[in-house]
Amino acid sequence: MKKIDEEALAEAYNRALALEKAGDIDAAVKAYEQVLELDPEDHGGAAVRIAAMGRGETPPKAPDAYVETLFDQHAESFEDILVEQLGYAVPVIVRQRLQALKLGPFKRMLDLGCGTGLTGGTLRDMADDITGIDISENMVEIAHEKDIYETLYVAEAEDFLEDNDDEPFDLVTATDVLPYLGALEPLFFGAAENMVPGGLFIFSSETLSDSDGRPYIVGPNQRFLHSEAYIRSRLAETGFDLVEITGINVRMQDGNPSPGHLVIARLKG
Repeated sequence: MKKIDEEALAEAYNRALALEKAGDIDAAVKAYEQVLELDPEDHGGAAVRIAAMGRGETPPKAPDAYVETLFDQHAESFEDILVEQLGYAVPVIVRQRLQALKLGPFKRMLDLGCGTGLTGGTLRDMADDITGIDISENMVEIAHEKDIYETLYVAEAEDFLEDNDDEPFDLVTATDVLPYLGALEPLFFGAAENMVPGGLFIFSSETLSDSDGRPYIVGPNQRFLHSEAYIRSRLAETGFDLVEITGINVRMQDGNPSPGHLVIARLKG
């Protein structure tokens, strides 16, 4: 693997950001393409930034190196930023919906993209055994210190689902995972493969309202937005029945709500 010239990369990335900020989209796209040449694994997320400006192909997901770097960097301040500043309350909404629908308790829960353990902690008393997965080692270390999970893995969610041969789960959660994924088939198929028939799959998404028939795009904040129709069709195709789909505010971004959905689906028996 070729060693990255960190200095040249930082210079190219800062130049691209400045051009993007100045509104010179053509030049910014060229600059981000240079960033990708210097760093093909894309630790800085240049590919999603190009897509967010409406150029190039929409990638099927955010690059692993980018997601890992992003969360490793923010692990220490993650909860403060997410909960206090961005008003993120999805785990609490998950708990409220499960209680309202009288679903649970659960034997084995899988928390995909567990981060520092917000969802695991919120649902701790509703599951006998919880496994957490996150791509960021720093996040997993913080989750480990909280003593919420029986098992923790540092892994990319789709890779874990493909390789896992642990006992199947009767609850799989993926809160704030879809904004880093475009194409949903690998996640939905993977979840189905790791669940017991009748098990629940619960996830949040940010909503693409004017989709023009597009299944997903990268939004202005470099996060993937999905159309409701796409989510519904992919769930049906991967063997799930929809229990409910609820409109929610996922988080505040620059003072504005990010409209999304909380989806509860049941694997067909």
